[in-house]
Amino acid sequence: MDESSNRKLVSENKFSVFRGFMKVNQLAKKLNVTSDTVRFYTRIGLLSPCKSPDNGYKYYGEKDLSRMQFIISSRQLDFSVEEIKLIFSNTDHGESACHLVRELVKQKLDETEEQFNKTMKLRARLFQAVEQWSTMPDNLPTGNMVCHLIDSTHQADIQTTTVTQLDHIILASTEVK
Repeated sequence: MDESSNRKLVSENKFSVFRGFMKVNQLAKKLNVTSDTVRFYTRIGLLSPCKSPDNGYKYYGEKDLSRMQFIISSRQLDFSVEEIKLIFSNTDHGESACHLVRELVKQKLDETEEQFNKTMKLRARLFQAVEQWSTMPDNLPTGNMVCHLIDSTHQADIQTTTVTQLDHIILASTEVK
């Protein structure tokens, strides 16, 4: 039975229901998300439920279920709503989205690697600060200093940057020879 025949309205006891379709709360429960989540993706056009002419309820079919599952999986991979819209735009026009998805995932992996490396550098600085600060006294603030612990870190960064720049200059001059 195709989806259009599934959408036929069946009258039962003065109420109309879509056979094989789910209300928002049923779809939400089936996918373990909130009804507000389903409504959000409906509101922005990623889901296209049928609307009952009798009561105005929205009914979601298998296509909506499949799309919502895709949305949930995509969001778990940190895809943005705009990226999901772009993917659906391809598939809604009968095109494969696989190439686009691969490119987006590669880009996300590169961004994640960069963020991971920055986080690891921050982690090392934090460990270093904890180690250095454990032996330093608690000083009162002065007119020029708020907390000498952080001020000492800034001074250490300046010295490290200067040394690193000098190392690059020395290395560059030895490579030229």
